Amino acid sequence: MQRPELLAPAGSQEALLAALANGADAIYLGGKQFSARQSAANFSLPELAAAVQLAHRAKAKVYVTVNTLLKDAELEAAVKFLRQLYNIGVDAVIVQDPGLIALAQATTPQLELHASTQLTIHNAAGVNALVRRGVKRVVLARELSFAEIKQIAATSKASLEVFVHGALCVAYSGQCLLSSIIGGRSGNRGQCAQPC
Repeated sequence: MQRPELLAPAGSQEALLAALANGADAIYLGGKQFSARQSAANFSLPELAAAVQLAHRAKAKVYVTVNTLLKDAELEAAVKFLRQLYNIGVDAVIVQDPGLIALAQATTPQLELHASTQLTIHNAAGVNALVRRGVKRVVLARELSFAEIKQIAATSKASLEVFVHGALCVAYSGQCLLSSIIGGRSGNRGQCAQPC
């Protein structure tokens, strides 16, 4: 059995330092754009580069979230951002948009891709479909039971990740419209008001 990776969120410099000081194997953080946690402090590109260097010195990996749905007008900037992330040495990007997965494979094939929980993957067929598109790890939907996770793991061809603590949306991951409907803030665009 493979040793689990302890992956911690780092929405700010303070959270990054705390995660590294407390033994996280990896951290995930967002940039100033394309992150589902727009209310977090997040990191500029120079700050991301410094975070990568700091984490790598601590023998920890860095995964950057690019986990919002993208519009056509944003794709060019998102692809440029992926190239920049590869150039500063991030270990992987966590992606939600299926179109961006395809563009990443075409433009930056050496950049490791992880599928976000926002893709709402509930079964091994979904995991394996993403593997065929070049995804190395799939963050399973947060709504799954332990038994369902075990069943998926038995036949999946990718590394799997699950949330064990944190926000658990009452809607399906990546499919909630409540915040958008009642407050004009889409959780699928990084602005969830968490009305649930």
